[in-house]
Amino acid sequence: MATILIAEDEERISRFIQKGLRAAGYTTTVVEDGPTALDWASTGDFDLLVLDVGLPGMDGFTVLSVLRSMGFTLPVIMCTARDSVEDTVAGLDKGADDYLAKPFRFQELLARVRARLRERAAHDPAREELRCGSLSLDVNTRCAVVEGREVELSAREFAMARAFVQHPGQVLTREQLLNKVWGHDFEGSSNVVDVYVRYLRTKLGPERIVTVRGAGYRLAAR
Repeated sequence: MATILIAEDEERISRFIQKGLRAAGYTTTVVEDGPTALDWASTGDFDLLVLDVGLPGMDGFTVLSVLRSMGFTLPVIMCTARDSVEDTVAGLDKGADDYLAKPFRFQELLARVRARLRERAAHDPAREELRCGSLSLDVNTRCAVVEGREVELSAREFAMARAFVQHPGQVLTREQLLNKVWGHDFEGSSNVVDVYVRYLRTKLGPERIVTVRGAGYRLAAR
């Protein structure tokens, strides 16, 4: 799972970004000033940096410039309240991979995060991709593609899709799916499995997940 560093000094905005990214299944760390952002980003422990321009101590442009001068290729999405063409060009010239002007919708940020992580994973020899027919799952970026079309899945939906793709054609019981997706300590009803199967059928295609009466579900390759 991708790990994302968020460099943002406005607590309301950092909470907003962090909450959304965590809900989407990413691991996040928040820092509030430029020097700390540079220190953490240069550890090599992160897959992407969401970088605000107006950071105290060292602005985002400087953080980015120093990172690139040190040879770090970490994908960077810059966020700023300034939306002038000059600022956008300045950020891209200094090595930003993408640029978002505040205020922005979280879904737009999420789409850009996924795009940048996809690009990074495409050049990563350790990339883990699972396939079954026309369905593919990129484990590193948590991206799902169905018949060439990218599909947005929640963290739970992706975990369930992964369980099916790792066992193509095999019948998985509700108990097996509960353990794989929710963990052995889950104390809720097994009906939650049926709910998430419906979600996946809506997004991946109604005929892709087959009900095996009295047994469970299996993934049908097309």
